[in-house]
Amino acid sequence: MTELELDEPRAGEVLVRYVASGLCHSDLHVIDGSMFHPAPVVLGHEGAGIVEAVGPGVTTVSVGDHVLTSYQPACGRCWYCSQGRSNLCVLRDANRTVMADGTTRMRDKKTGEDILHFFQLSTHSERAVVPELGLVPIRKDAPLDLACLVSCGVATGFGAVINRAKVHTGSTVVVIGCGGVGLNAIQAAVLAGAARIVAVDRLPHKLEHAREFGATHTVDGTDTEKALADIRQICGHDGADYAIEAVGAPATIMMAFNCLHRGGTAVINGIAADGTTITFDPRLLLTERVLTGTSFGSIRSRIDLPMIVDLFMDGKFKLRELVSRQVGLAEINDAYDRLAKGEARREVLVYS
Repeated sequence: MTELELDEPRAGEVLVRYVASGLCHSDLHVIDGSMFHPAPVVLGHEGAGIVEAVGPGVTTVSVGDHVLTSYQPACGRCWYCSQGRSNLCVLRDANRTVMADGTTRMRDKKTGEDILHFFQLSTHSERAVVPELGLVPIRKDAPLDLACLVSCGVATGFGAVINRAKVHTGSTVVVIGCGGVGLNAIQAAVLAGAARIVAVDRLPHKLEHAREFGATHTVDGTDTEKALADIRQICGHDGADYAIEAVGAPATIMMAFNCLHRGGTAVINGIAADGTTITFDPRLLLTERVLTGTSFGSIRSRIDLPMIVDLFMDGKFKLRELVSRQVGLAEINDAYDRLAKGEARREVLVYS
């Protein structure tokens, strides 16, 4: 662990004391080198905390507010935001390794070296200065050590089903990859009223978790051709209405597309490694199969994140069951090792 010095929040910025942070594959992709990010950096983007101070001009949060982080900030003014697609806001094009003025708010206390931000959030730190637009206030009675999961994995899986695929009642849904994102896609499909929900994974224990979260059927994804045959048999009509891919590998992306019937929709949720490409027969598009993706579950963070928290508090959405372990900062490397091996649903970093 490294002790950092932290600047006070400047205009449009907020000082947050983090209570908890989920450990996500996006951070792991940086750690294992499959996604480039300059260093040194404090990782973490799936967080929940309490506002301790606000800079000049901040109006949407106040000291004492309980907040979730949103790794896709929304300005509310650009063309995308005006179309109701705030997850595609132009702010996603900004350099979010630093703050808006091009400087960092963190430095190594011993050496004075500047430390970069991760999505301007850096939730793997007890405190951080973040942009006001990267925070979403939520109700104060929600447990932050669970609500933090909504900031990325939960919202991404939920939104892929509800917002992007727009799954309809009585439909068939295939979810490929039953980790933190996939499990939330499964329970969102339950909420949407899907008749058959087919979970696909190579690890037996993940298929067991999928059953717990509402999957009606499970398929071993080790043998692609057999998996496709099993899916078609379960769904009927030569395939599924919808497929949600939550891995980011070429093989699983193509499995999602190929398991559809004519007119079906595949939503790609997984983050592929830098340089990944896929190849498919474009004539399949003439059968009106749809291959699309989603950024952050196509959510509107200030609307959807508090809504999901409300669903949890009303007993309609599982969060507690997502957590396989809570860890402290000293255990974070071991936790990421378990995530890389597929041993964890979601581990949560909790600050004392």
